[in-house]
Amino acid sequence: MSKPEQADVVGDVEKASVHNFEDAATPGVIVKEDSHALHGIDPKKETALRRKIDLRIMPIISLIYLFCFIDRANIGNARVAGLEADLGMSGLDYSVLLACFYATYTAFEFPLQMINKWIGPGKMIPILAFLFGIFSLCMTFVESYGSAIAVRLLLGIAEGGVFPGLAYFESLLSRFYRKDELGFRLSCYIVCAPLAGAFGGLLASGLLSIDNIGAYSGWRNIFLVRLHSGHFPLARSDELFRQVEGVITCGIAIISWFILPDRPEVCKWLSPEERALAEARIKAENVGQSTAIDSMHWQTVKDGVWNPTTMVCALIFLFNNTTVQGVGFFLPTIIRTIYPGKTAIQVQLFSVPSYVVGAFTTLLTGYLSFKTKKRGLYMLLSAPFVCVGYIMYLATMDAQVRFAASFMVAIGAFSFGALCNAWAAANVASDTARAAAIGTVVAFGNCGGLIAGWTFLPKDGPEYVPGNAFNLAGSTTMFILAGGLWWWQAKENRAKERGRDDHYLEGRTEEEIRMLGTRHPAWRYSY
Repeated sequence: MSKPEQADVVGDVEKASVHNFEDAATPGVIVKEDSHALHGIDPKKETALRRKIDLRIMPIISLIYLFCFIDRANIGNARVAGLEADLGMSGLDYSVLLACFYATYTAFEFPLQMINKWIGPGKMIPILAFLFGIFSLCMTFVESYGSAIAVRLLLGIAEGGVFPGLAYFESLLSRFYRKDELGFRLSCYIVCAPLAGAFGGLLASGLLSIDNIGAYSGWRNIFLVRLHSGHFPLARSDELFRQVEGVITCGIAIISWFILPDRPEVCKWLSPEERALAEARIKAENVGQSTAIDSMHWQTVKDGVWNPTTMVCALIFLFNNTTVQGVGFFLPTIIRTIYPGKTAIQVQLFSVPSYVVGAFTTLLTGYLSFKTKKRGLYMLLSAPFVCVGYIMYLATMDAQVRFAASFMVAIGAFSFGALCNAWAAANVASDTARAAAIGTVVAFGNCGGLIAGWTFLPKDGPEYVPGNAFNLAGSTTMFILAGGLWWWQAKENRAKERGRDDHYLEGRTEEEIRMLGTRHPAWRYSY
C-alpha cells in the first residue's frame, strides 16, 4: 500500500470518527458506525494480521508474566518448606514480609504507568523485567528477616512496574487489537498466573526432594528454580550455578527489548500495509479521536481514572485479587491444614490440580468473551463459584469438601484479571485514558494483594474463618458490582440512542470534540 493510499484510509477513518457515522461511499474505506463495527476490511487480511501479532507479541509477554507470578507463588511454597524457621520468623512476620512487597508495589505502580506512557512500554517493560530478574535472584541469598524485607521492597518496585507495564501492555495490546479481541489476548497471558502456581508447586516438590543445589538447600532451591528452569539436576556444580544464574529472566528481558513495539506504526516486523491496517482499525474504534495514539493530556488521564466503568472494575479487581493473591500466598498452608499428615513435598503436589483447573477456565472465559463480545456475563457466571468455594470452607473441616472448595475458588477467581482490565479498556475513548484506566484497575487490584497478606493469620488456623468470610463477602460484592455495572451501561446506551448527548457537538471545535470522550453522542458502552 502506497503512502497516499495509507493516508486516504487513515484520513477517512478520522473523518468518520469525528464527524459522521455512516458507511463511506468509496469501496475499501474503513468507517465507523454507532455500533463501533468496522466495515470494508478484508477478513482474510485482518485474520492474517491478527495471527502475526499473536505469534510475535503474546509469547514474550506471557513468559514475563509467568516469571512474575512464579515468584509470588514461590513465597507460599517456601513458607511450608522452612522459610520462616531459617530466617527466624514468627507470629505475623510472614504477613509483614508480604505487605512490604505490596507496599512498594502499590506506591510505584501508577507513577510507573505514566512513565510507561511517556517512554513507551516497548522499552520500559524490558528494563523493569531485567531489574525484576536481578532482585528475584537476590532472594536466594538472604540470611536474615531484615534482608528478606529489603529484597521484597526492591522486588515490589520492579514488579510494580512490570505488571502495570504489562497491564499498560494491555493498553498497548489495545493498540493492536480491537476491543472485542482484547479480552481473550489478556486471558492468554493472565492464564500464566494459575499456571505459575501449578508450575511452582510441581517444581517446588521436585526441588525439595534434592538435598542441595550447589551450596543451597531446602526452600532456597525453590527460588533458584526460576533461574534454572529445566536444568536443576545439573546445577549441583557451583561453577555452572554461577554461570547460569539470572540468565532466564534477564535473557527474556533482553529479547523483549528487540521484539516489543510501542505502536503499530513503528513496528518493524509489520509491512507498511499491515501497519496502516493495524492503525486504521484501532483509530476507527476511538470515538471522536483523530489519531490512534493521542498525546498525554491530564484531562484525559482524569477521564480514564474517574470513568464509572474504571471505578467499578477497579473495586471488583480489588476483591478478586485479594482472593487470587491469597490463593498464591496461602494455598499450600491451607492444604497442610486439610492434610496435616502429608509431607512438605506432598503438600506442594496437592496445590497443583486446582491451579490447572483455574488456568483452563481463564482461557475458556477469555475465549467465550471474545466470541460473544461479552465481559459482564462471564463475571456474573464466575463469581458464584468463588462464593460457593468459601461457603464450603466455612461450613466444614472435612478434608474432601475443603479440597473440593479449592477447585471452586480457582474456577471462578482467576478469570477476573483479564475480564476486569478488558472491560475497563473497552470503555474509555483514547489511548491515554486507557492507560490511566488500566493503571487504576491494577492499582486497586494490588491493594487487594496487600490485603491478602493479612486475611489468613496464624491465630485463625486451621479454620481461618475471618479470611474465608472476608473472601465470601468480597466475591458476593463482585457479583453485585458486575451486575450493577452491566445494568448501568445498558441504560446509558439507551439514553444516548434517544439523543440525550447530541448537544455536546454543537458549536465545538474538533479539539473540543476529541476531548469529549465517553460524552460523545456516538459513544456506546461495551459490556
